[in-house]
Amino acid sequence: MVVDESLSVGDYVLTGGELPAMVVADAVTRLIPGVLGKEASLEDESFEHGLLEYPQYTRPADFCGKKTPPVLLSGNHKAVKEWRTEQAVARTRKFRPDLLKESRS
Repeated sequence: MVVDESLSVGDYVLTGGELPAMVVADAVTRLIPGVLGKEASLEDESFEHGLLEYPQYTRPADFCGKKTPPVLLSGNHKAVKEWRTEQAVARTRKFRPDLLKESRS
């Protein structure tokens, strides 16, 4: 068989090509203007700036003993942005250190 291009959706084996096809379709479709509703949704997500995305929190601020970091409730936009960047770097270092090495090259 001749293949023009090959891509991977991860290091695992599936029973067929349907799920990988859906993953590729979703990844491409979300880049079409208007699909997500808000273009800003694309700005701060994983891999957008070579980092994994920062942790997400929702209401209530204390859910089952897990508390939202106070900085996120402070209203200080500069401090929130700094916290998000620090968290993104820390998560990338923990889960995908290879991305940090690539960004330095």
